[in-house]
Amino acid sequence: MSRWPVQGLTAAVFALAGLIFVTSANTAKGTDIRTDSSLLKLSDLIQQRSDNNAELDESTASVRADIDTLARRDDGSTRAEDAELDALEKAAGTTKVTGEALSVTLNDAPPDATAKPGYPEPQPNDLVIHQQDLQAVVNALWQGGARGIQVMDQRLISTSAVRCVGNTLILQGRVYSPPYKVTAVGDREDLRQALDGSTAIQNYQLYVKAYGLGWKVEEDDKLTLPGYSGTVDLHYAQPVE
Repeated sequence: MSRWPVQGLTAAVFALAGLIFVTSANTAKGTDIRTDSSLLKLSDLIQQRSDNNAELDESTASVRADIDTLARRDDGSTRAEDAELDALEKAAGTTKVTGEALSVTLNDAPPDATAKPGYPEPQPNDLVIHQQDLQAVVNALWQGGARGIQVMDQRLISTSAVRCVGNTLILQGRVYSPPYKVTAVGDREDLRQALDGSTAIQNYQLYVKAYGLGWKVEEDDKLTLPGYSGTVDLHYAQPVE
């Protein structure tokens, strides 16, 4: 048997090994090879879109104010019709509301959180705020007679959806990280009673006690919530022809 085929095979093996080493080096480049830079780029894109949406919201609010001013200047309506329109705008959340208020702030547990005596060691999901926690607070405040609710810096309307992806909140096209603040204008005693009577919030309080999740309630004698300034157009799926 000739030695040349064996030598050729050996050379091919070494060439393949060298290619693997070069590929690995180019991939790692001195950093953690498990780091997915595409995720970082996606995070940057989401934040950029969130900032753009915030700017568009401000522009929309300014234009809407100009339109409202022009419409009210000489719209030919009666006082009764104007009063009915004002009531509808308040119910829709597009105008500011002022009164005594109550605010609730929720936050993730500290990074070094451990279980208090008598409780099992926490799982990762036990230490972060979830969508159900925010929804429980919002629902309780509505039930307590809130005349208006704001989550972070945005006023809620009937089509607002409080959604969490991972440990971030996505609300009306913008992205937020904890701590999350929910503010309601209404009778403070009624609002507190609604919070205390919520079964979902009582369950959340167990995690506050066991693992140190954040929970803070504050009161204001007088606070003004701005009106909703975003689009009110409905977006829905359409069948493909």
